[in-house]
Amino acid sequence: MENHQNTNKARRYKAHVSIFGTTQLHSRNPWTIAMWSAAFPGFGHFLLNKYFRGFALFFWEIFINQVSSLNLAIVYSFTGQFELAKEVLDLRMILMYLPVYLFAIWDSYRTTVDINNIYLLAKKEDSRFNSFTIGNYEINYLDKRSPILATLWAIAIPSVGQIYVHRIILASFTLIWTAIFVYNSHFLEAVIYLVNGDLSKSNAVLDAQWFLYIPSFYFFSIYDSYTSTVENNKLFEDEQRKFLKSHYQDYTFKLTNTGKVNNMQIFATFEHSTYLELAIAELEEQGITNILALPLKNRTEERKLFDNLHQSDGVSMISKGMILAFLTSTFAAAKGFAWEWGPIIWGLIGAGIGMAIGFGYDLLMKKVIKKKQRQLRGKNSEVILIVECEEHQKKDVISILRDRLAFGIAELSPK
Repeated sequence: MENHQNTNKARRYKAHVSIFGTTQLHSRNPWTIAMWSAAFPGFGHFLLNKYFRGFALFFWEIFINQVSSLNLAIVYSFTGQFELAKEVLDLRMILMYLPVYLFAIWDSYRTTVDINNIYLLAKKEDSRFNSFTIGNYEINYLDKRSPILATLWAIAIPSVGQIYVHRIILASFTLIWTAIFVYNSHFLEAVIYLVNGDLSKSNAVLDAQWFLYIPSFYFFSIYDSYTSTVENNKLFEDEQRKFLKSHYQDYTFKLTNTGKVNNMQIFATFEHSTYLELAIAELEEQGITNILALPLKNRTEERKLFDNLHQSDGVSMISKGMILAFLTSTFAAAKGFAWEWGPIIWGLIGAGIGMAIGFGYDLLMKKVIKKKQRQLRGKNSEVILIVECEEHQKKDVISILRDRLAFGIAELSPK
């Protein structure tokens, strides 16, 4: 059951909310998507919500990699054991692998460009889409969630951040394959030996072929959880603005410009959230119907480092850091099989270095080179709510507004 059934008369829709998740069109960097396809075929398509294509490429990667022992050959190559690398590598399968690998990169880039163009057309058409769905097994709705919290959950265990933002299909897939990779690589056993100071046994128990899947898989889950939360927050704000304009901007509501009013006029400011709609609903339950809602276009300032629950524009410093963390951690983990501290410690060091380089590059671009003006972020007023009521209703109105987290309240009394 959905709160709005698309008539399919519009040519394009920006989003669709189903019990399995929220699918939406939004602008993406084609190079970022292509890099994730290079990290692991299928990842770029998952970011584009192209699940069937992503699953096909993902399973192909696993099958060919396992049959050809590609990851093991990579470890031997990075540790200088070139003869062993040649010995374990099945060249027949590698020749089948390369065309599909290159196709995954090319197709994700091409598809991103196409979807970006379609998004611009859909944004211009601005057709209504459903924002709430309820079924026998699940409920899904547009709401605001914290990108930082999604990231922390994804860091704790892959897939949990995606569950938090209700990407059910990808979260289920990620959770299953996390268990497969961790079990077959003996990763947790290696961690236990490492924590107990037995470095040699920790290195020996690891299965290099399965272990090398983990860095790309882990950092992809973090990146997808973060960016999905950011885009869902933006979609929620966009949908709520449209709702307020269509329902609470009645032109029969007129502000008095003489300094005198017959009834109380109460002014309040809110951020975009469900609390705003709860406040309006409670006011209407009190019999107050003369309500005006004005979404604001906030001023601009330099962008901050991270998106947050209250404002997010998706340009904060995580994209390059996550990609570089995957690259450097994979390289360091492979080299770690020959280095003293082992692949786990070196993998963590590599991840830290990659994240620091990516973050430092974006920080340099922000502080020294570009200094572009971005939309104001942080906890700030985004909607002005004006309520006209009788004087005896003032106390109840103000109480409702305060309980629903209004930032500021002012009143204009009749004279």
